[in-house]
Amino acid sequence: MTSMYKYLSKTWKKPSAEMLRERLIDWRKSEAVVKVAKPLRLDRARQLGYKAKPGVIITRVRLRRGGRKRPRRRKGRRSKRQTIRKTLKMNYQWIAEQRAARKFSGYEVLNSYMLAKDGMFYFYEVILINPAEPAIKADKQLSKISAQRGRVFRGLTSAGKKSRGLRKKGKRAIKVRPSLRAHERKGK
Repeated sequence: MTSMYKYLSKTWKKPSAEMLRERLIDWRKSEAVVKVAKPLRLDRARQLGYKAKPGVIITRVRLRRGGRKRPRRRKGRRSKRQTIRKTLKMNYQWIAEQRAARKFSGYEVLNSYMLAKDGMFYFYEVILINPAEPAIKADKQLSKISAQRGRVFRGLTSAGKKSRGLRKKGKRAIKVRPSLRAHERKGK
């Protein structure tokens, strides 16, 4: 017997344009970080640890697409003056998690997933948990995660670990463990 989540995930593999068009119009007009009542992609949220209990909230985060620019030097004639591209070492999903964590400062980021994108924005849903909530303290899985204070800013979420290159192991990951800075210090 197949479950409802199988059909939900199949629907989100190739979402129809009509389904997303009106939502995207509303999302563009709304604020950058918005608390929502329930997850739009329930199958993905449940895979990533979402539980409908007190202390667990969902936020939708809007991020502008495109490259990042570094501030231009104002004085002097330099050959590198026109370099305005800046390469971030963080992926968009990690940035979205950090923005949600800053908006809801008493909460810890559990995980996140992408909703949609258009010509200007990426949209993510971020799952946040309140470590002070009794229902979270009683839950074995969520209480372990809530004990890691500031985990999103230390790159301990899934998106953070991916961005730090920690999905690899062994010989391919010599330069990334325990951290990039530790590797640089070891070379000196």
